[in-house]
Amino acid sequence: MNITRRTAVTMMISATAAPLVGVRGARAQTVIPLTMASSHPLTIAWVAPLRTIIVERSNALLEERGSPYRIDWTEAYAGTLYNFNDTLNAVTSGLTDMGWIGALFEPARLPLQNIMYSTPFATQTVAQATATMNRLNAELASMQREWARHDVTFFGSCVSDGYHLFTRRPIESLADLNGMRLMGGAVLAPWVESLGIALVASALPNMYNQIQTGVGEGAIMIGTGAYPLRLHEVAPFVTKVDTGPLTFGGFGINTDTFNRLPADVQQVLSELGMEYSVENARIITELEAQVFELFANEGATVTDMPEDQRQEWADRLPDLGLAWAEATERSGVADARDIMRQFMQTLREEGATPLRDWSANL
Repeated sequence: MNITRRTAVTMMISATAAPLVGVRGARAQTVIPLTMASSHPLTIAWVAPLRTIIVERSNALLEERGSPYRIDWTEAYAGTLYNFNDTLNAVTSGLTDMGWIGALFEPARLPLQNIMYSTPFATQTVAQATATMNRLNAELASMQREWARHDVTFFGSCVSDGYHLFTRRPIESLADLNGMRLMGGAVLAPWVESLGIALVASALPNMYNQIQTGVGEGAIMIGTGAYPLRLHEVAPFVTKVDTGPLTFGGFGINTDTFNRLPADVQQVLSELGMEYSVENARIITELEAQVFELFANEGATVTDMPEDQRQEWADRLPDLGLAWAEATERSGVADARDIMRQFMQTLREEGATPLRDWSANL
């Protein structure tokens, strides 16, 4: 008989019981083996809370609530089980029971989770971004169906700070960007092309050398990502644009695995899954303030883009909201326009002041 990993897990949940000894009032405990994994390392702000919030706190909460269950965690980070292109497939297939899912790598399969890449300059804080997407994932049937199609139960969004410019020469106005070649993720091309910027699609590890050798004249990058890459050494003019924090996936559990867990274990993982978002946001907020001080302390010239130029940038962008809605409708999501409208409304309810209403022409 062939026994799959999932069957083995079920058998272990049913059969494993270890009595506590030497503890007053102790009773038998059932140990449940579960795997937590990520393609990225624990040094990343949206990976660290998988351990510090979920793995490290789960058994303490179960004990506090008198549960007879304990989780025996297996952890696999930094691509031990799979690479960044497989974060969704790994959870869907059960290669890992749960972990970080990078929606930004799945624009075709998770278009709703990528809505913030089509709504730049809409948020001001990471809390606004996470609260908005967590609410929509909890309230909208279409969001839930998107995850359900991939056998994922979703709990908490991950977030990054907004994007900024790191260039080899100073930027005093938007006109200075015309004709520049900037390194960045391919998804950012619509953000910069209207300014005359040529986006050179690049992976994070390659950006430093590409700027140093002249492949690009700088980069459009989040501050918390640029500092570890030392981009300010080769692109020492840092222009704080702040396109707004955005979400790009988050923490999910394989639905088959989740449904087989005892109710009290499900409850603990659900609660900690939401706290994952809060901790991710806290880390990003703390790190962003630190890295811009470090840029300046280490010789970079840090300036703020004037608010009127930020507004002009937002106004010059193509109608990204309409383009997202039309593309998402073609992918089979009939209520894409309603989702965009509700997204913008929820942002405002969470305290955001968008520089542009991306639902205006729907």
